[in-house]
Amino acid sequence: MSVQTYSPREFHRQAHDALGNPQIRANFRRAMDGLMDKRRDVFSDWDVETLRELGANIRLRALARLPDLLEQLEANCEANGIKVHWATDGDEACEIVRDICDRHGAKAVIKGKSMVSEEMHLNAHLEAAGIEALESDLGEYLVQLNEQTPSHIIMPAIHLNTDEISDILHDKTGTERTRDVDTMTAAARAQLRERFMAADVGISGVNFAVAETGTLCLVENEGNGRMTTTVPPVHVAVTGIEKVVEHLRDVPPLYALLTRSATGQNVTTYFNMINAPRQKGEHDGPKEVHLVLVDNGRSNIYQDDELLDTLRCIRCGACMNHCPVYSRVGGHAYGTTYPGPIGSILMPHLIGLEDTQDLPSASSLCGACGEVCPVKIPIPDLLVRLRKEAVGEGRGNVPGAGAKRNRKELAAWKSWQWAATHPGVWRSGLMMAGKLRALVPAKFAPWTDCRTLPQPAKTSLHALVKRHQSKEEQQ
Repeated sequence: MSVQTYSPREFHRQAHDALGNPQIRANFRRAMDGLMDKRRDVFSDWDVETLRELGANIRLRALARLPDLLEQLEANCEANGIKVHWATDGDEACEIVRDICDRHGAKAVIKGKSMVSEEMHLNAHLEAAGIEALESDLGEYLVQLNEQTPSHIIMPAIHLNTDEISDILHDKTGTERTRDVDTMTAAARAQLRERFMAADVGISGVNFAVAETGTLCLVENEGNGRMTTTVPPVHVAVTGIEKVVEHLRDVPPLYALLTRSATGQNVTTYFNMINAPRQKGEHDGPKEVHLVLVDNGRSNIYQDDELLDTLRCIRCGACMNHCPVYSRVGGHAYGTTYPGPIGSILMPHLIGLEDTQDLPSASSLCGACGEVCPVKIPIPDLLVRLRKEAVGEGRGNVPGAGAKRNRKELAAWKSWQWAATHPGVWRSGLMMAGKLRALVPAKFAPWTDCRTLPQPAKTSLHALVKRHQSKEEQQ
């Protein structure tokens, strides 16, 4: 299947196109307003800051012991009968999944929602190997039918409205056009039901991996996750190495934060806890369970004391829902697996600043993302750090550091620095700017497309103050 692709190198063009599309803007504005209202309402009776502090401390504690916890997770999963695999990057993870499918002669897999599988480009890899991969999350299913990528990490098809969804189902599956959401949902579920039964392998993500018990936790609303992990004879779970938590008791606070921050729900419809494959005497569940732990740049993030905070993320999407940039241009404009504020601090590590150099600057630094993050990731601070890395000397801990460094711009700032630290030169420059103010152009690069270029004052403030003081002394 040919999927419509977007590139982070084309962020400015893609954002411009999205801003010029009134339907995209209307879809996102309506969706974001609703999600923000739901989050505010569901947290109204809670001590939000205490809960956020607890969530942040749980994630920080897990990250502080990450290497040990990963080994403990592996040992307990293996003891439970779950086979654990380690993948350095997305390609190796795809190879591991494909090998599992090959060993079982799989020709069709059914997938639950998994952003790590999107990050790995798993569907394309399996398709190239002759294995059909079908998304079972309704949003992912619609996006796949429409030959697109997800535009949100929680609600993949949030960029589509009811009429567009109806057209997709009609054109791709023959479903009768309707604006009734329940009818469309029922039609999609009926189409997927048979595919669950026919799938050779089920693939899912993981929300929390508990080192203490070797438990894989999966949060969902539709039941597709439970079907994916129990109906096929083989279940493969893929997750980033940062999803591990130390104790089972750490899960409830994170779960409370995740559901309320993501969709404004007290709890989701389903919360799955996977401990082992089917046991003797049990009548359902997979005969094999595999866990693929994916690094893909996360170890590099782990080496930096400041950027380490990026790994706290529990993938709730709250930062996107409150971001004034994301809510106007949508997820596809970013051209990355993870869009919005979290994508702007994560993707540079995963694919390098050469491709993502514009993303850290795709923010107004209003601070909304940091204020709503349930685990208190200082996203604005990390964006500023990555901006510095992008224009720095290339010595940072981020792949492609220095990719945005411009010699002319650097020379201009060095000149500014020199002038600003030499008072005589600075005063002479201000005086000349005032005298030549009529020569200032009306247009100056794209900055003046929506702004008026300010003209230097005829007389500087210091000169005016001195003139005023001189007059007072004369009097």
